[in-house]
Amino acid sequence: MEPSYPTCGKYLEKRADIIRSARNFFYARGYLEVETPVRIPCPIPEAHIDPFDSDGWSLHASPEICMKQLLARGYERIFQIARVFRKAERGRKHLPEFSLLEWYTSDSTYVELMDQIETLIIELAVDLGLNKQLVYQGHTIDLSPPWDCITVAEAFETFSNTGLSDALTNDTYDEVMGCEIEPKLGFEKPVFLYDYPASKASLARVREGNSQVAERVELYIAGLELANGFTELIDPEEQASRFKAEQDLRKRLGKKNYPLPESFLQNLACMPRCAGIAAGLDRIVMLFCDTTVIDDVVAFVPENL
Repeated sequence: MEPSYPTCGKYLEKRADIIRSARNFFYARGYLEVETPVRIPCPIPEAHIDPFDSDGWSLHASPEICMKQLLARGYERIFQIARVFRKAERGRKHLPEFSLLEWYTSDSTYVELMDQIETLIIELAVDLGLNKQLVYQGHTIDLSPPWDCITVAEAFETFSNTGLSDALTNDTYDEVMGCEIEPKLGFEKPVFLYDYPASKASLARVREGNSQVAERVELYIAGLELANGFTELIDPEEQASRFKAEQDLRKRLGKKNYPLPESFLQNLACMPRCAGIAAGLDRIVMLFCDTTVIDDVVAFVPENL
């Protein structure tokens, strides 16, 4: 009996076109495409991301731990299309193994990241013949610049009945963000959500003169979170302190802890001022294919292997 694959791989040709266009975007701007190990000794401690173990090491949840060490070696403009792995992530928009498009730029901040991904998405749309206009699930989205920008504090005031301070105090931040705010973002124009609470950005630089705000940005189009980026924290002592706080939180949540990534922390001292961003490649393809199901845009899903 032949196995049934109702929608899996429905848009592989368009996916290939998008990946080709994305690579050309970075090649044209002088970025070096790199490959880094999938299996690493120690993952970055993150309370709500659980890695897969691999013979005493871990499969990476993001290539950043190695890509940042390449920055420390002097590679100033790098990108990668990487397979990454996260436990217990399966749903219409999630897979335990998926693809990230991640890039880093020396002498850059999260402001430049916004400009870069805005230009990237517009160029992808033009390459696909969409002329800076996208229709997704019945919504016509204007991709012409400039895109909308809103701070996290403003988003709480605009889209929920809970202020940011109250959400942080009452430990309802993630619930309000996921259920009330994110589903409302980016239905007329793409939206950059930026200036996150420092407690919600463990790898981002804190704003000079305002220790409560971290220079983190996320991109939303039609309610889809597409990218997450930072002006990178490059202070080894501060980063180690934040990692230990994440370890403590994992312990309180009853999750497995891992050693600190000491090699990564040592290399931070050599890193230039820089910014980096990870974009969910599968979700970008979903957007351009007008589908709400990630299964449609990948060749295989776990249930069909």
